[in-house]
Amino acid sequence: MTTTERTEFDADAAEAILRKACEVADVDPDGIEMLRFGDHAVFRIGGGRIVSRVGRSPDRLPSVQREVAVAEWLAAEEYPAARLVTEAEQPVVIEGHPVTFWEGLADGETYASTGEMGELLRRLHELDSPTFSLPPLRPFDKVIQRLNRATIPDRTRAFLSGMADDLMGEYGRLRFALPAGHLHGDFNVGNVLRDAVGHPKVIDLDGFVTGPREWDLMQTAMYYDSFGWHTEAEYADFIAGYGFDVREWSGYSVLRSMREILMVTWLSQNAGTDPRAAEEVEKRVESLRSGGSRRDWAPF
Repeated sequence: MTTTERTEFDADAAEAILRKACEVADVDPDGIEMLRFGDHAVFRIGGGRIVSRVGRSPDRLPSVQREVAVAEWLAAEEYPAARLVTEAEQPVVIEGHPVTFWEGLADGETYASTGEMGELLRRLHELDSPTFSLPPLRPFDKVIQRLNRATIPDRTRAFLSGMADDLMGEYGRLRFALPAGHLHGDFNVGNVLRDAVGHPKVIDLDGFVTGPREWDLMQTAMYYDSFGWHTEAEYADFIAGYGFDVREWSGYSVLRSMREILMVTWLSQNAGTDPRAAEEVEKRVESLRSGGSRRDWAPF
């Protein structure tokens, strides 16, 4: 099967698309290395000088175009975030897949402190809104899209669909404590990296939307109290940096469940090609069914 005939977006297909995009953007494809595989395939090029993101499917194009606009807005505001590279117009579209090129940040694995994260998120929320429009937060759209294309058992799909339906009703009844505004949409420690001189910068800008500010606070809170991925002291630093503890808000448990189902369906996209991911999806779903601890959810 040739690359153009592929129906499955896997690591090989993503790298083939990236190599074609490098030709268009005049980027040296030396030393391509995959970093992660989710809604995008993310690659390091040239030992980390450049990071490229390859959209999983053509329907990612609008969000990637928005990501480029957000990057240009944040650069104009001198906000510490990922910066685009190359003179080519971005995104580069190859076989329908949007591809973008970004400055590499150190080794790509040096994370900001939680205190710095809280300060950066507060600064982000305090910026004047961009002149272009951002879509409203619609988290259930991603759940539905992912379940429609995931290779998972019908029983698992039905359970997750039913859970999403119930949460959709609960979400519509929430009363938020913070004012609405622009959001990063996926703010967590994995998306705040240090650059070559140690300064923290926010990455993964394609999820910017408008909605309740509580949404951007959720993952750091969950990583502490649900998964144990942050310590009590680290979470306290995050609260001090931002100025609000989302766990004390009455709607916290609803947003936590929404975030959990997003984590499960994000991973379900790889279940058909990665046995480890398929096993982890079933483990997570069982804990959702039983109400059991999330402490054994493995990071991906």
